[in-house]
Amino acid sequence: MTARELDAARITDPALRAAYAHCRELNARHGRTYFLATRLLPPERRPAVHALYGFARWADDIVDSLEDGPGAPTGDEAARRAAALDRLTDDLTRGLTDGLAGGPKSGPVDDRTGVRDAAPVVAALADTSSRYAIDRRHFTDFLASMRSDLTVTAYADYAALRGYMHGSAAVIGLQMLPVLGTVVPREEAAPYAAELGVAFQLTNFLRDVGEDLDRGRVYLPQDLLAAHGADTALLRRCRQDGRTDRRVTEALRAFADLARAAYRRAAPGVPMLDPVARPCIRTAFVLYGGILDAVAADGWAVLTRRAVVPRRRRALVAADGLLRVAAARLAARREPAAPTPCEEAA
Repeated sequence: MTARELDAARITDPALRAAYAHCRELNARHGRTYFLATRLLPPERRPAVHALYGFARWADDIVDSLEDGPGAPTGDEAARRAAALDRLTDDLTRGLTDGLAGGPKSGPVDDRTGVRDAAPVVAALADTSSRYAIDRRHFTDFLASMRSDLTVTAYADYAALRGYMHGSAAVIGLQMLPVLGTVVPREEAAPYAAELGVAFQLTNFLRDVGEDLDRGRVYLPQDLLAAHGADTALLRRCRQDGRTDRRVTEALRAFADLARAAYRRAAPGVPMLDPVARPCIRTAFVLYGGILDAVAADGWAVLTRRAVVPRRRRALVAADGLLRVAAARLAARREPAAPTPCEEAA
């Protein structure tokens, strides 16, 4: 299936094909919901999504490793992660500016991950950025937020958290938009794409409260916690004791309300997308929103375990997405083909 996607995308260079295949593996291994939704895109657009995911995952893993134990990185470990982000930033700058003719070159094995360096994900990302004319500032903003994770452990209020999420989430939606395509001017759809990225990340924050706490970070705004009589110390006690607390539950419920509001703001953007891309985003929209339902159904016990959408629900949503894909592709065959981003730029 990887070869079919790469052939459809007209990616012929062997090394570049290997780079995209590596990104696809990262997506399949770590982004189960995201990967499932991506399968609903036309084959020629999937490699670009894998490249965007692969790069984001690589950077995220640099800052989120727990191999050195719980808590925020300090001392030599913090310096090592900052240096790794510096190298990734430099590699990306060169890749976007000069390109990587002939695809990625094998690099040394990364001591942290046991795999080769970031050349494959950078090569795939640089190629995707060129093919779809993605604004480079989105990658710069993303890396800035990743770097802040090395030093910032809490956010005073929702406004401060939104500032962080511009780089960590909103720009992901903006990166995706040229790949998905729109039936309206791209700038009209952009705010909705950015808001959907925020909605997805708020959902992840809620699901991963316990894991993030182990990394020394709290993404629940401090004023929201205080409004319900909770604080970081109480979160830690609940995590340590494996219990829930009414004050924490109320704070989590309020945070879920923020996420649901973001989904409502993002929803009008789905009809603005290319019809063949809508089933993918609609499926992701429903499945990620379902995580909020799963957290509530599990008694808001995110400090002790991770909530998941039941497999039957995932299968039903995916089946609905497949039906929508079939209908969209049938309709597309009845209309003249739209120009590709490269043709539009010519």
